[in-house]
Amino acid sequence: MTHGYTTGTGTNPEPAGPYGTPYAGVADGGDPYGAARTPHAVPQQRTTEPAPEPGTAPAPAPAAKKPGRDRYLDLLRSIALVRVVVYHLFGWAWLTVVFPSMGVMFALAGSLMARSLKRPAMSVIRGRVRRLLPPMWAFAAVVLAMMFMNGWNPADDPDRGGTWGLIGLFNYIVPIGAPPYPWHIGSQSGLLEDTWAVQAAGPLWYLRAYLWFVLASPLLLWLFRKAPWPTLLAPLGLTAIVGTGVVTIPGETGNAVTDFAVYGGCWVLGFAHHEGLLKQIPRYVSVSCASLIMAFGLWWASNHLGPDGWDLNDIPLAQATWSFGFVVILLQYSPSWRELPGRLAKWDKLVTLSNNRAVTIYLWHNLLIMATVPVIDLAYRLPFMQSERAVAALDGAYTIWMFALVWPLIGLMVLAVGWVEDLAAKRRPRLWPNGTKRSAGSRPGARAAHRG
Repeated sequence: MTHGYTTGTGTNPEPAGPYGTPYAGVADGGDPYGAARTPHAVPQQRTTEPAPEPGTAPAPAPAAKKPGRDRYLDLLRSIALVRVVVYHLFGWAWLTVVFPSMGVMFALAGSLMARSLKRPAMSVIRGRVRRLLPPMWAFAAVVLAMMFMNGWNPADDPDRGGTWGLIGLFNYIVPIGAPPYPWHIGSQSGLLEDTWAVQAAGPLWYLRAYLWFVLASPLLLWLFRKAPWPTLLAPLGLTAIVGTGVVTIPGETGNAVTDFAVYGGCWVLGFAHHEGLLKQIPRYVSVSCASLIMAFGLWWASNHLGPDGWDLNDIPLAQATWSFGFVVILLQYSPSWRELPGRLAKWDKLVTLSNNRAVTIYLWHNLLIMATVPVIDLAYRLPFMQSERAVAALDGAYTIWMFALVWPLIGLMVLAVGWVEDLAAKRRPRLWPNGTKRSAGSRPGARAAHRG
């Protein structure tokens, strides 16, 4: 989820086949007409480099440039992360319409997965799972310790007590289902509100859905290459069945299947983007069709508003169709930047940092939002905050202060545990990977060169 994409400008000189797959090129012999030709008998004016003499090796071809990160996709992921934090802080339902972050994130992950599946499927799956689990374990260790210290016993949980409560703890190790947590823990007058466990565990559904998609990707990609359009549209049809009440699957299994259906179209759109299918469709056709699908999503939402109004998270079919069309347009206009252009360039380091620490930011942001409350509450004890006017001013701007404070807390968490993502990816741990290159004299290799 957090690693780079190759840009759309490939380095393979061979012509592209369907969906960007290279055709079989010239055999390993090189030039089909012969690498070394007999010189002309009559001297001619030379307009290019002379042909090599017989028996001499031809000059080596210039090395192809190594594919870099697609900064457009990196920017989309950063925007999606910021939108998720803002949504969970302010609770604005309209944000799910303005920018459907989860659909975008699943599409980007699907594109990366399609690229990775050029390698053997099992090795790719092991690599993705390895990158996912250690950051989750670090998060689960802290959250479970806090819940146990507050007296929670999963065996006595009224919702899933006994043996099932203990078995459910396995989902904190491998997120194949919903992990158990208490709905209320501690007291309302405690350091954190008594629903903090629910809020902290909320983001774990994304890891479950991501894991399901990773495991299913070899089959999904095979189906996509055999029948691209049915595979692309099938998740929308499945959402129309399980997300509208036509077929009801009870419990967390139903939630998992619904999540898989709702965001499956976006995941497969990532395949379509990587394989070049979207580029084969005229832009006006794809944008027009995407707009019609989005219009249907808004129409469906208007007739099925949930408790939070236009919050598409409560309306599966609207979420699926709106996210699908939105992602089509974003990927159709994908410019494949090697570098952020113009004024966006000043955000380069933050975009790089957020992409390198996307799992850490996503996992911890809800808990850190709640952690801003006891910090801000300390302000009420300051001497100049004892008047009613000062207290009213702080009350009125309380959420704004939470927004301002959560980002430094996220930064501290990146420093504290973000390096686990590097260990999971078998990289050297980095505290603040924002793309700033270290000087040559400070590199470990440079120091080692001076050792006796």
